[in-house]
Amino acid sequence: MRGCAKASAFVQPRGCRMKQILYMEPVLKERIWGGERLRDFGYSLQSDRVGECWGVSAHPNGCCRVRSGPYDGRTLADLWSSERELFGGAEGEDFPLLIKLIDARTDLSIQVHPDDRYAFENENGAKGKTECWYVVDATEGATIIIGHHAESREEFRRMVGEHRYSELLREIPVKAGDFFQIDPGCVHAIKGGTLILETQTNSDVTYRIYDYDRLQNGALRPLHTKQAIDVVEAPFCEAKSRPEKTVTRIGDCTLTCFSRRPQYTVYLAETDGTADIPLSGMFHTMSVLSGSGFIDGSRVTKGDHLILSAGYGNICAVGSFTAMITRV
Repeated sequence: MRGCAKASAFVQPRGCRMKQILYMEPVLKERIWGGERLRDFGYSLQSDRVGECWGVSAHPNGCCRVRSGPYDGRTLADLWSSERELFGGAEGEDFPLLIKLIDARTDLSIQVHPDDRYAFENENGAKGKTECWYVVDATEGATIIIGHHAESREEFRRMVGEHRYSELLREIPVKAGDFFQIDPGCVHAIKGGTLILETQTNSDVTYRIYDYDRLQNGALRPLHTKQAIDVVEAPFCEAKSRPEKTVTRIGDCTLTCFSRRPQYTVYLAETDGTADIPLSGMFHTMSVLSGSGFIDGSRVTKGDHLILSAGYGNICAVGSFTAMITRV
């Protein structure tokens, strides 16, 4: 391993019982707008409408299990509850992140998320939702919805009431490698032809504004117009959705930091050779988006989702692969 310090998945670091790489077993979700492209990540799909892979999740609507090693078979929620030292003693009742791959064969609904205060007061103590998107792939001509053109909340309310969505919504072209930060209050929608890696806080609260009048099981899906108007940011601030990125070169790896928020820091690691990558923070998640290689001698390949325990220190990355890394 040229250029890497000698490393092992079972070295004792300060502040953590044992240095661990936890491989997650993803949870796959059928969606009305889903497709089949997640097969390309090595997942076994049971239908042609699989829209989401929850790669790192402790949410009750889809909780991942560890698929190897000393914690084989245990859920992430269980580890968060009973093995908190793996996460550096991080505080909070719930695991803070949810990492998804999203395959949109057709358009997702137009939606918006609440902040923590509004969700707590109106959704039985739930948490709000902050998320970001990295575009893994997009067909030619693909677009997404980010923001709107209303100058005030009242104008937003009026345009929604009059179904003037073509005037209201801000639709922009999208390509592989694009990144978008979606804070609470930001109107958004993933549209058909896009494959996205989504990093979000551990919440499933979404307010649907418009759903193209399509049917699911013979009925219209419910809208949440009042709640959406309550929480929408108006006017829309484009700068918040496209934070400035920073690029660092370490050995044979390019690290691109896309977003720093109180909830998470997200950066892309593109390795083609060997690199000794420093990690800091309580713990890290990693989702491998292409290629294959090794992390401290443990093989990683496209479609793998894993957690590097707190106090891990540097990782020795060898191979040719791209991975999204997130830390709290």
